[in-house]
Amino acid sequence: MTNLRNIRQFYQCFLIRDAVRLELSWTHYRTLLRVENAQARGWYLQEAINQSWSARALERQISTLYYERLLASKDRTLVEQEAEANTQPLAETAKDYLRDPYILDFLNLQDKTYQESQLEQAIISNLQQFLLELGKGFAFVERQQRIRFDDEDFYFDLVFYNFKLKCFLLVDLKLGKLKLQDIGQMDTYMRLYDEQRKGADG
Repeated sequence: MTNLRNIRQFYQCFLIRDAVRLELSWTHYRTLLRVENAQARGWYLQEAINQSWSARALERQISTLYYERLLASKDRTLVEQEAEANTQPLAETAKDYLRDPYILDFLNLQDKTYQESQLEQAIISNLQQFLLELGKGFAFVERQQRIRFDDEDFYFDLVFYNFKLKCFLLVDLKLGKLKLQDIGQMDTYMRLYDEQRKGADG
């Protein structure tokens, strides 16, 4: 129920005209939802994008009332320098763009009897939420994208592109415990993709 409340509050705070920004993750938005002042919330949102704040950096700026202190301060430069110094250790790395694990409770797959195809369809049906959960800078490319090798077709369940990291994210959905053969298979798929798709796209 907590997640449903978050989603409801999200749509109340961020209307359709406030297009969801791919630069921010669902964690960013959940943090912004705690800011009751709409003007302050909009300011934090824009600053998080402009300054490339991680979710933790945004959390810190909100908890220390950065916006309010800027408004009240006679020396904005001093406040800005302090904020920059305190958020620098919280700067994002490439690992921050790829989460582990992903929390997919918004798919509402309650029981354990669903199949991989149902999981894939649930992701597609909740694509906006899934993009937010993936992290910053992700765009959906294709579902069941085909590559061909030695007269045999191989399919990627889902393909995404991260325009910040300038790389593809290939998703091969598996239920149950990950096996070594799954890793080997995905490694082969990635090599084929690099050769056929990535090279062709430049």
